Amino acid sequence: MKKNSVFKIDKVPDFERVSIEIFKFQAIKNKVYRTFLNCLGIDIQSVDCIEKIPFLPIQFFKTHQIISSEKPIEKTFLSSGTTGVTPSKHLVSDISIYENSYKKGFEYFYGPIEDYTILALLPSYLEREGSSLVYMVDDLIKKSNKKESGFYLNNSDELYKNLTRLDKEHKKTLLIGVSFALLDLVERYRFKLKNTIIMETGGMKGRRKELIRDELHDLLCKGFGVTEIHSEYGMTELLSQAYSKGNGVFKCPPWMKILIRDTEDALTILPEGNSGGINVIDLANVNSCSFIATQDLGKLNIDNTFEVLGRFDNTDIRGCNLMVL
Repeated sequence: MKKNSVFKIDKVPDFERVSIEIFKFQAIKNKVYRTFLNCLGIDIQSVDCIEKIPFLPIQFFKTHQIISSEKPIEKTFLSSGTTGVTPSKHLVSDISIYENSYKKGFEYFYGPIEDYTILALLPSYLEREGSSLVYMVDDLIKKSNKKESGFYLNNSDELYKNLTRLDKEHKKTLLIGVSFALLDLVERYRFKLKNTIIMETGGMKGRRKELIRDELHDLLCKGFGVTEIHSEYGMTELLSQAYSKGNGVFKCPPWMKILIRDTEDALTILPEGNSGGINVIDLANVNSCSFIATQDLGKLNIDNTFEVLGRFDNTDIRGCNLMVL
């Protein structure tokens, strides 16, 4: 497969074809995934549609090297996790694929990056090494080429002034932030923004009490004076992101897809409209694993949008005990 060819996908049949092609490639090249498939007794050649593809439990990114490439590792992304918890490691052998993914993904939903001033409020991510989110946002900030674009860690007064001024000047502005930091900001200042996108990346990171999405978005809408809160759905183990422009309803770029699995039978994919475990196909993960069973619970709608409803209470997804490597 040619480098970055997955970003040329624009039709469902193309997605299906490339998914099967990448599955068969990873089933051979990825040692951990190959062993997982063998434990399940999967005949690789019998997998002829995406619903038959087994999804690797995301926990294996904590315990194994998930890699489908023989190239040297260019970048290792680490999940945040809590103290004492083993972080996930995503070994990236071609960082340009990630850069293409988030750039093309952003432009797919929002248009040219150069049109925006990008302000980032990501304290918990900046305080650690190896964040894929910080890597993405830092690059988007540079590509925006606006003097106000940047990370705002301990300069909330400057952030307030820039946000207010840019909005009054009708400049396209994106404020992307972790939930607790956005709440801290609206508790200190009051805004009435009309030309600014507020995007939350989720998570209180132990800084505040966890809130349900409706409650969080209501507080942020009132605090910023906006009608909708946008959201980003991504994780260390993925090289692509889905976005929501309001109401917690997410859409994927053409090279990414969500399937919903039965919570009692991890190999059973449920029809649209049902709730269950979120499986992600991320074709940008061509050099690691493109088929991941996450710990998130969600619902896939008939228009292929999806919602995130919560997380599994148990620490291990069913199926992880199939193999001990």
